[in-house]
Amino acid sequence: MIYCKKCVMPSTRPGISFDSSGVCSACRTYEGRVNVDYKKRWDELHSLCDKYRGMNGPGGYDCMIAVSGGKDSHYQVHVMKELMGMNPLLVSVEDNFPMTEAGKHNIKNISEEFGCDIISMKPNIKAQKKVMRYTFEKYAKPTYFVDRYIYTYPLHMAVKFNTPLLVYGENVSFEYGGEYAEETYSAKNQIKNGVASGISKEELIAAGVTPSELNFFDSPSEVELEKIDPIYLGYFVEWNSVRNYNFAKSRGFHDLTHEWTRTNHVESYDQVDSRAYLVHPWLKYPKFGHAFATDYASRLVRYGEITRDEAILLVKRHDHAIDPLAVRDFCEFLGYRESEFYSIVDGFYNLDYFKRDDNGCWSLISSIA
Repeated sequence: MIYCKKCVMPSTRPGISFDSSGVCSACRTYEGRVNVDYKKRWDELHSLCDKYRGMNGPGGYDCMIAVSGGKDSHYQVHVMKELMGMNPLLVSVEDNFPMTEAGKHNIKNISEEFGCDIISMKPNIKAQKKVMRYTFEKYAKPTYFVDRYIYTYPLHMAVKFNTPLLVYGENVSFEYGGEYAEETYSAKNQIKNGVASGISKEELIAAGVTPSELNFFDSPSEVELEKIDPIYLGYFVEWNSVRNYNFAKSRGFHDLTHEWTRTNHVESYDQVDSRAYLVHPWLKYPKFGHAFATDYASRLVRYGEITRDEAILLVKRHDHAIDPLAVRDFCEFLGYRESEFYSIVDGFYNLDYFKRDDNGCWSLISSIA
């Protein structure tokens, strides 16, 4: 494994690239912001909003925002409603896991604080469990079903409610490194970023899932997609997760400070909605030798919040340490014994990166120095 010379991102992140100086593409992307005219892009966003403003008559929705209730969602609604003067309809997909108290509060807060209607979709729980078990055991991607819906459901709703302007947060592939890392305001290709791609509908049906259990699995038709204009807000503004958090907190957003200290995270304010979901991002660790602690520590280095040496210490302390409460909720939801869970996870450790001692404990062959 090769590590970025500026942050702590390894070369094993899918789609990441390194230049001849040993610096990752995500760091270079961040450095490139100095060449972006964000005043011009803000004006472009305003013009885009003018195109759709009031399109459904007085009081009608004129844009849609895909939200979770998190810190970034609070910031997105602020920009679109309070700064751009739009009348957004918010849509969300709930993962059916037991929610944290913060998660319960935040989805209500975003509606009350900004005065917005929300349509929340809960997938078929029976289907979710069936697909989760299959994609967990075969691919170590347990939330694939929900993640797919998070991308496709807002597209369907934008078509249904005639709100072509559909707003997402940042372009994850471009911002943090990944496949399809194109600098563009259009989010039409978002579903190809790897989080919710790679497992076909046909494969799931062959595994015993019925077509009627996958109602929102596919995106709208190409004809319908031509009618909508999904965008990344992060193209138009200088996206910063810490600043978004500080803003959201000032508008009533709750983090996990007084509720839960997560063993595999380096912060308390990202992905706070449920505990069981966090098993999914952690499963990058056995496959690629890094997980969410590396992702976030790298982000904090780029923002100038911590040094690379501080990030290394955080990664070594947290990245491997999957949270036991997350595992507990995950197993209870799917009906696994915890010993079954860890046995399945053992099968995904990449022997190119990991070794196992006599006690069955895994460790990186070569960790970051």
